[in-house]
Amino acid sequence: MAQNSQKTAMAVLAYIIFFIPLLTGDAKKDEFVKFHTKQGLVLFLTYVVINIVHWILPYQLYWSIGWVFWLLGLGVFVLFILGIVNAVNDKKEPLPIIGSLSNMFKF
Repeated sequence: MAQNSQKTAMAVLAYIIFFIPLLTGDAKKDEFVKFHTKQGLVLFLTYVVINIVHWILPYQLYWSIGWVFWLLGLGVFVLFILGIVNAVNDKKEPLPIIGSLSNMFKF
């Protein structure tokens, strides 16, 4: 049982700080942890891209469509919660919309 709870803890941690399972080697040892590490990495990169695009917008556009980026940020937060819930429930389900992008990472 201790092995399963460690695996679940690493999978949850992969959504909070995706590189910790990579540093500890758990992502290479366990397919479940690897899956959630890749999902966490895609989620992190999605958040970064959204914020970079929001940051480089011209000032007038920044304020007129800023609500769109607020909604996108909220969507990322919902995906974050969904990923953690999947990890806690021992599910290997890709996140909606962005989850399939994790297949491009090999580690």
